[in-house]
Amino acid sequence: MPFREINAKMVEARVAPGQKMFSQRGAMLAYQGDVSFTPNIQGGQGGVMSMIGRRVANEATPLMTVEGSGTVLFGHGGHHIQVINLTGETLCVEADRLLAFDGTLAQGTMFMGSQGGVMGMVRGQVTGQGLFTTTLGGHGAVAVMAHGGVIEVPITPQRPVHVDPQAYVAHHGDVRNKLSTALGWRDMVGRGSGEAFQLELSGNGAVYVQASEEKL
Repeated sequence: MPFREINAKMVEARVAPGQKMFSQRGAMLAYQGDVSFTPNIQGGQGGVMSMIGRRVANEATPLMTVEGSGTVLFGHGGHHIQVINLTGETLCVEADRLLAFDGTLAQGTMFMGSQGGVMGMVRGQVTGQGLFTTTLGGHGAVAVMAHGGVIEVPITPQRPVHVDPQAYVAHHGDVRNKLSTALGWRDMVGRGSGEAFQLELSGNGAVYVQASEEKL
């Protein structure tokens, strides 16, 4: 079910019988029709393992299952909202940035260190973000939150993209990530965000970057 952007900080979703979607708790602003909101203890379509992965990663953002027939307005904290439409690819996104997404999407958890090696593992200590990132795959729409607006930057084999880790929102495609720095990794631990280290994304795909480094 596609989202309709009302403005930069609010989206509308149409809920139809026999379909469901998931939203972050507290994201519902208003609704019309016969729509129900129930807590989802299994972390979405990923089931128990998805829920466990999110909790291990300190990303146990509560989800609500949205069902029925009607329309729902979503927004949260006045954050900017970016709608991403997936056509079979997998989106990697920080769990606390998820506003709402189609129930048709398969949810899972990716260990960032598995792509970035030691540097990927250090990333969680340096930026304060988890080592695990939520994945959503299939055909459907996702609404994510960010500070100050979002830009989609293409990633190609000839043009890898370097992103401040705290400005990272999400990425999709056949993309590898690693943390690059001019300092030794021991020097990085405990440091804040800045030019001393960057998240390097290479391959084919795109990364979504927010205008502010502020965490949600």
